[in-house]
Amino acid sequence: MTKIKFGTDGWRAIIAKDFTVENVARVTIATAEWIMSNNKTKKVVVGHDCRFAGELFADTVAKVFAAKGIHVLLAKGFVSTPMVSLGTKKYGASIGVILTASHNPPAYNGYKLKSEFGGPLSPVKVQEIEDIIPEKNSIDLESVSLEELIQQGKVEIIPLEDDYIQHVEKNFDLPAIRKSKLRFAYDAMYGAGQRVVPRILPETMLLHCIHNPSFKGQAPEPIHKNLIEFSELIKNSGNIECGLATDGDADRIGLYNSRGEFIDSHHIILLLIHYLVKYKGIKAKVVTAFSTTPRVKIMCDHYGLDSEVVKIGFKYIADIMVDQDILLGGEESGGIAITGHIPERDGIWMGLVIWEFMAKSGKTLDELIDEVYAITGKFAFERNDLHLKEDLKQRIVAKIQSGGWEKFGPYTVRNVESIDGTKYYFDNNEWVMIRPSGTEPVLRVYAESSDQAGAFRILEEVKKVILAC
Repeated sequence: MTKIKFGTDGWRAIIAKDFTVENVARVTIATAEWIMSNNKTKKVVVGHDCRFAGELFADTVAKVFAAKGIHVLLAKGFVSTPMVSLGTKKYGASIGVILTASHNPPAYNGYKLKSEFGGPLSPVKVQEIEDIIPEKNSIDLESVSLEELIQQGKVEIIPLEDDYIQHVEKNFDLPAIRKSKLRFAYDAMYGAGQRVVPRILPETMLLHCIHNPSFKGQAPEPIHKNLIEFSELIKNSGNIECGLATDGDADRIGLYNSRGEFIDSHHIILLLIHYLVKYKGIKAKVVTAFSTTPRVKIMCDHYGLDSEVVKIGFKYIADIMVDQDILLGGEESGGIAITGHIPERDGIWMGLVIWEFMAKSGKTLDELIDEVYAITGKFAFERNDLHLKEDLKQRIVAKIQSGGWEKFGPYTVRNVESIDGTKYYFDNNEWVMIRPSGTEPVLRVYAESSDQAGAFRILEEVKKVILAC
């Protein structure tokens, strides 16, 4: 028996090793039993992204739910995570299931659970499902025909991508974006958002908007090292004002300015707050994950907004968004949600907000960032993912837990904060954070300084010290 564990954002495993039809069926049996035992509506939304065998796994999920007496609303063809989340809310389902490993390498697939409100299922409920996963699959999948289930009305095919695009058209001033004559580019990273942007803004320059389940051998995570080709495309074009990239399931955002320079999620979060408050007149609380820049609080204080910092994992943000009036919820990894949409990360949605901001203000992305800097001060952020042997990784974690370090080379620690990972604060608003990944075998190191060179210096000095453990 393979022990199935849900991490920071769902269960993920290597396809054909642990991510198998039998194990997917086991998780679905537990999810179905949880629905039954909690008197939930016996209706679920199911979809898969662009990964290898996604349709096979989605069909498996549909068969198990149908066998358990639960009506299945199935998206045929690949869809994004935000589409499944939106569909779960729109169709009144009790659970949404999206077969995706998000930004992980191509060898992985995964299983994300969505709540009836259109966002991640809460950690408590996910744990309840994990606790009842059976040791074996008890359903004879080979004897179940999906076509017959559809004919019997137990499985219904739904147009999740069309639903999502209609939702976009209702909530954005797309004519203003089109009339602005601004030139935009979009890199889908071979992911599930690849059809959306061409449908709503057909003049957009496109990259990697074709189906390739191997992602050309690269993890579809929208960070600069994975987007060099996109960066060069923008730089060499000479007429693209802004570039948007999204990850494998299109819930994370990457952004570029007209010079092909990467704009990290901290800047995006600040831009969105600035737009929503100053330009649109909306005020509410802001919630961010622990790895996000402390300059969010500076901006919130400037605009008189409440702010809260939570553990890493968008599910913690989503829980608050459901219960409170939240302007924006965001995390360092590029997952951001805003008021007026579902409490779910959505890379395309956030990109459209930025493009609408540029179109309606008549300003360049750099000019808008300068408006942010006038409030928060100029800064740069960098991240280093260290792939370490497990024994060294554990020695570093043990060192942190026993008190950590007072200095990293020339950087003296002035304050330490631990919510989820550990942040070491230095002078001049500089800091570093160290945290083991919740989804991958890596140690993440994050740094912020007044400029990029400073952030890289911090990363290098910290790396020297922690690798000497």
